[in-house]
Amino acid sequence: MEEQPKEYKELTKKAMAEIVKAVTANIERISPEQTRKLVDMLVEAKRTGKKILVLGAGRSGLVGRAFAMRLMHLNFNVHVVGETITPAVGKDDILLAISGSGTTTLVVTAARIAKKVGAKVIALTSHPKSPLGKCADHIMVIYGRTKLAEKRDYFSRQILGVHEPLAPLGTIFEVAAAIFLDALIVELMDRLGITEKEMKSRHATIEPP
Repeated sequence: MEEQPKEYKELTKKAMAEIVKAVTANIERISPEQTRKLVDMLVEAKRTGKKILVLGAGRSGLVGRAFAMRLMHLNFNVHVVGETITPAVGKDDILLAISGSGTTTLVVTAARIAKKVGAKVIALTSHPKSPLGKCADHIMVIYGRTKLAEKRDYFSRQILGVHEPLAPLGTIFEVAAAIFLDALIVELMDRLGITEKEMKSRHATIEPP
């Protein structure tokens, strides 16, 4: 029989509370001006029929895929970088690149290539002065711890003035980015006059009942 810990610390519940607290604090710091410009760029891309390519590595990639799915529901010309049917990026298309650190090699390389062909790069990152930020046409700053802390004790970690005692690696950035992008869909729905009923009509229709 597996040995049980002597004292149950309820770390799951405590971690949930800490993550929610940190993400809430970080969301309060999001710039309305950056958000407005991001929405404007996405709406303009839809109006002109330009492609939006979404890219992220690891868990950030999963966040990007979820956002791409919602853009599809809004009838955007959207694709996920890395899929076999994703077309090449072209002039005035948009590459939405997600990287908390702004240093992820795959993401930075793709952003630089996109810039060379005349595409617009939107960076979602915690570090606007990072390599990704420096090559972006627009930066949407999403705060959160994105690097492994040197000290092993979670309770000693402090990044950007926000304590993250129970959130390993890039959790805060990834959760905050996911919430932000889901909320952004609401603003896009309002701007475009698209209802949830219309979005549902573009949802998967070949799933078993």
